[in-house]
Amino acid sequence: MSATDEGPTDAQLLQSHVDGDPDAFGVLFARHRDRLWGVALRTMGNREDAADGLQDAMVAAFRRAGSYRGDAAVTTWLHRVVVNACLDRLRAAKIRRTEAMPEDVEDRGTLVATGSADDDPERSAVDTERRDRVLAALASLPDEQRAALVLVDMEGYSVAEVAQMLECPAGTIKSRCSR
Repeated sequence: MSATDEGPTDAQLLQSHVDGDPDAFGVLFARHRDRLWGVALRTMGNREDAADGLQDAMVAAFRRAGSYRGDAAVTTWLHRVVVNACLDRLRAAKIRRTEAMPEDVEDRGTLVATGSADDDPERSAVDTERRDRVLAALASLPDEQRAALVLVDMEGYSVAEVAQMLECPAGTIKSRCSR
């Protein structure tokens, strides 16, 4: 994003935050929160865990903004921070888990709203079933594979961008997505 009538670029906002502007990070987060939330939700599988993961990520990004080197777009850096925070939470949960994950996926959030309130009940049921099956399938994947799949196939990032976000070779991302 370039500096326009809509305000400074993402890089300018991040630098302003590093330089002490108390509002700059909030503006940057507000600009990208919907997409960051989507990544967290799809990576974590439910709203509560996604909210915790996104909060962890934004605290980390707020504190580590000075470490941003400019090698990638600010949005790429933010997505990397979100994915890493979510994966850290998933790993920690696996270590602490004493019982299996619940089988119900009703509270796992929404993928993409399809149709309208005027749709027939049959279509609504099919959409709900499809969403639940996708969320259940995502939950069954290893964390790193889920992150790659969410970013490439659901969020639309290129393999190269996701490789940069997850700090691994593009070939690794391709193989994680193809599995």
